[in-house]
Amino acid sequence: MTLVTCTLGEEGEVIGPDLQLLVTAEADQLGGYRMAERAAACAALGVTDHRYLGGAGRWRDSGMALAGHGVRATARTAMRARAFSAPEARDAEVAALVAVLREVQPDVVVSYAEDGGYGHPDHIRAHEITVAAVAEMSGVPARLLYAVVGRGTLDAGLAALGDTPFRVPASDELPSVPDAAVTTRLDVRDQHPRRVAAMRAHATQVVVAPDERSFAMSNGVAQPILPVEEYVAVDGRRTAGLFGDDDG
Repeated sequence: MTLVTCTLGEEGEVIGPDLQLLVTAEADQLGGYRMAERAAACAALGVTDHRYLGGAGRWRDSGMALAGHGVRATARTAMRARAFSAPEARDAEVAALVAVLREVQPDVVVSYAEDGGYGHPDHIRAHEITVAAVAEMSGVPARLLYAVVGRGTLDAGLAALGDTPFRVPASDELPSVPDAAVTTRLDVRDQHPRRVAAMRAHATQVVVAPDERSFAMSNGVAQPILPVEEYVAVDGRRTAGLFGDDDG
């Protein structure tokens, strides 16, 4: 497995009082700190090939603004230099990703859906350049899938939250897609300890509940740790796994 990260996450919010001086308005050291968090998460998941698109720090986290409802985000009115979602950066980003894909020759490529999951401008740009890069891979049998959460899966997870220390979201607060849109499901229950360890490695941006059934970002909104991962395949083929042929 190869993981490609597009920025260092420099503009993110920080959980807890001890690391607040890392943020942009203070020491502006969050990107470097999160490199260590990311390495620890990769180790927990067994990811041995992690790359920064264009090299570490080539493009900077664009940041985000709240969109006014739930956890959804939108672009800021002004961006810093080297912002990943800047219009003029797109062609170079596509070229950098094409270079990785041609080297790795993947069978499956996974990215965000069109809305970036919850509207983050860098997630949307990651979607855009992934679609463009895969389209340029002539002769490579790469399937493109988008990571999503089905509405029924989300509802079941919220119903099973138990005594979460976080704020329980409203019914439409967390992003999801219609169940019929999901083409691929992976049962990841046996990977639960590794997934939780990876989340906890990202201590500046994720808190996991003591019972390991939910987590929250800096907004404190509970999200269930689900027993399945779900995807939408661009080719529409419904499978039980990323490489399977059975209906899922």
